[in-house]
Amino acid sequence: MLPDGTTLPDDTARLRAAVAFVREHDTATLLPLLLPGLRGAELESLAPHCRFAHAGLLLFPTDPQDLRRQLADCGLAVDTPSQPSVVVRERLARRHRRDLAELDVRILRPRVEGPAGERRAVEVFALTVPAHSDLGALAAHERARGHEAHLALELEHPDPLVLRGLCAVLARHGARPDGGGYNPHEDGTVLYFTTPAAGACGYRRLELYTPGDHRDALDDHLRADPQERPDPARPAETLLRLLTGAWTTQALAAFARLGLPDAMDPHTATSTRELARRTTTRPENLGTLLRYLTMLGVVAENGRRTEDTENTEAEESFRLTRLGALLRADSPDTMRPLALMYAGPFYRSFAALDHTVRTGQPAFDHLFGENHFDHFARDPELADLFDRSMAASSRMFEPLPAHPVIAAAARASTPRTVVDVAGGNGELLGRILTAHPGLRGTLLERPHAVEAARRVLDSAGCGARCDYRSGDFADVPHGGDVYVLSRILHDWDDDRCREILRHCARAMPAHADLLIVERLLPADGSPSLATAWDLHMMCNVGGRERRAGHYARLLADAGLELLDRTPLPLEAYVLHARKAR
Repeated sequence: MLPDGTTLPDDTARLRAAVAFVREHDTATLLPLLLPGLRGAELESLAPHCRFAHAGLLLFPTDPQDLRRQLADCGLAVDTPSQPSVVVRERLARRHRRDLAELDVRILRPRVEGPAGERRAVEVFALTVPAHSDLGALAAHERARGHEAHLALELEHPDPLVLRGLCAVLARHGARPDGGGYNPHEDGTVLYFTTPAAGACGYRRLELYTPGDHRDALDDHLRADPQERPDPARPAETLLRLLTGAWTTQALAAFARLGLPDAMDPHTATSTRELARRTTTRPENLGTLLRYLTMLGVVAENGRRTEDTENTEAEESFRLTRLGALLRADSPDTMRPLALMYAGPFYRSFAALDHTVRTGQPAFDHLFGENHFDHFARDPELADLFDRSMAASSRMFEPLPAHPVIAAAARASTPRTVVDVAGGNGELLGRILTAHPGLRGTLLERPHAVEAARRVLDSAGCGARCDYRSGDFADVPHGGDVYVLSRILHDWDDDRCREILRHCARAMPAHADLLIVERLLPADGSPSLATAWDLHMMCNVGGRERRAGHYARLLADAGLELLDRTPLPLEAYVLHARKAR
């Protein structure tokens, strides 16, 4: 009982309530409770990238037997293994000005089934507080305030871009950074948020968990936390991490080029020497690369090196993580082409970024003597790599087939046609046609890309419903019902954008819709992926990212009207336009 007479529920009652919550909710029902206003297309785009993993709370057993009794009383496994806590231990020490050595906080995750039998857990932080311990006041304070009570979402794929995109969506709906950290004991990064007071689930804290070491995103998250105390060592450490970003790019590309993701197994560790044999590499150097990639969360080290053995690499073994599996050549969501492209021509052009800033000329043109579209078109292998890299990132736009404009076209009584203007190798159009068997498609592209798109759409079973046109923007086909410009306008300056939009407007019947997929620069200058891509477009193609109002003016100049915009994952948007009345 508190001094004011308030009676607190005991730890067993709190644990029982958390178990019940986990059993009753799923991701789609939980998110709107935490973030009022999150619904519709944005909810549909967010939910597939994460899952409701657990509810967490902090308990204060008097001894290990007391904790096992509490677990048993709630129907949980009493033999659940535990690991040391890093994040909660540090938060408690800072909040109560206690020495870390006094706080032996353990993490247990006893399993709980969700409403449809999903494997979930209750995350129990246990700090032993014996009777008459001087930690009693700390325990009473924490029970009353519930600082560590939270709900957790786990990323389905530990992709740094997805992580940053989810953080941006949470921020747009009122979630605020509230600490976090990296736990080396389980190789996982945790970001905590405080959710809006208007939430309806009784929990005010949200944990976003992703396997691997994502300290760049963590640093950004902590810098945005108003409660985070400054660390004198952090500026220098942060700058060093930023300065070594080029090493990360090339290490990931080398990992892909050497065929290591395909030579490794996600479940069974393989020795460095065996991996060297499979990939024709030198074991000592390969071990250095793999240890660096372990720090990034791309691989996990299972073996232990010994200091008294001269040939230490022989004892090392590594397995592929879910993050690293995205670089496998045979992965359905492979990002291998992106790794090779970003570490190839675009990497070289960024070395001349200062030339672009001084002159306004794209660094790519300065280095290669021509723009990147012409340069790639003359090299079939490079052109194919570029098209595959664009297709690799199109998985960010999975919700697009469910957009109301496309859904309405699919429900029409007569077959409707979706025209994908400069649609690359057909990956995005294939998603739309696969989702809606009643739709037809037309793809406009350069001749070599048309052939690649024909193969992609045939393999997806959509080729019979698609027409192919070779040409430029001046050749936009007439008579379509829905026109799509996916990540096209950001390649060009304003004059060229107006020209492209006028070609589309001339081809569009009065009833047709235009869907534009782009990232939008934030109006308030907040951190954004669009700001990073703005630099990339300026350096490599002479294009730019824009704000929504900027696109509205370009559309108006072409006789089109911006009707609305719908968010997509990773800070992308669908802009919906029609001919102006």
